[in-house]
Amino acid sequence: MIIENTQTQMRKGILEYCILSIIARGEIYASDIIAELRKAQLLVVEGTLYPLLTRLKNNGLLNYSWVESTSGPPRKYYMLSDDGRKVLEQLDKTWRELAFAVETSIEGRNNNNN
Repeated sequence: MIIENTQTQMRKGILEYCILSIIARGEIYASDIIAELRKAQLLVVEGTLYPLLTRLKNNGLLNYSWVESTSGPPRKYYMLSDDGRKVLEQLDKTWRELAFAVETSIEGRNNNNN
């Protein structure tokens, strides 16, 4: 159905931005990123997250460190690189511009329906 495809594309389009925003808060473990995305009602599975984290790391936007765990193997914690912070600042600006454009479009539609 066309609406489902559009909704999926909209979510995919903002997923990377949301992930960078979550990581910007401080060092974070992948399962905690998934929990934050679920809390925001952006459901994502590990099979989606890990390739995205790898791509962000390969593009120089993320760093990671291994931290020993008391309950199993070491855990990989992600943090933004300096380049990642710069990209996130640009995405913040783009998001504000897009949010304004969408809100303006919606307001115009709602005003015409009255």
